[in-house]
Amino acid sequence: MNIEDDFSLEESEKRFLKKQSNGMLLSENHINILNKYDIDYLKCSSINDLLYQIDEVLNEGEYDEVDDLEWVSIDLAERNYYQNTNK
Repeated sequence: MNIEDDFSLEESEKRFLKKQSNGMLLSENHINILNKYDIDYLKCSSINDLLYQIDEVLNEGEYDEVDDLEWVSIDLAERNYYQNTNK
C-alpha cells in the first residue's frame, strides 16, 4: 500500500491545525468551509463564539447542503470538549 495514493501532501497540509490571529486553532479546510458560508471566524473571540455563529447559519436553513459545515461544527465541538473539560 502506498500512502501517496490515499493522501497527497497538499491535501494533508490542509488538515493541519494552525493558530489564527484570534488564537483559535483551525485548519485550512475549516477556514475554506467557514468562508463558503460567510462566517468570519476572525471576529469570534472563542471556539464557543464560533460554534454559535455556525449554529446560526445551520438554523437559518438558507443553504440546502450543509454537511461540510456540520462537520466543522462537530469537529470543533469535540476538540473544544477534550481540550477544555476537566477529566
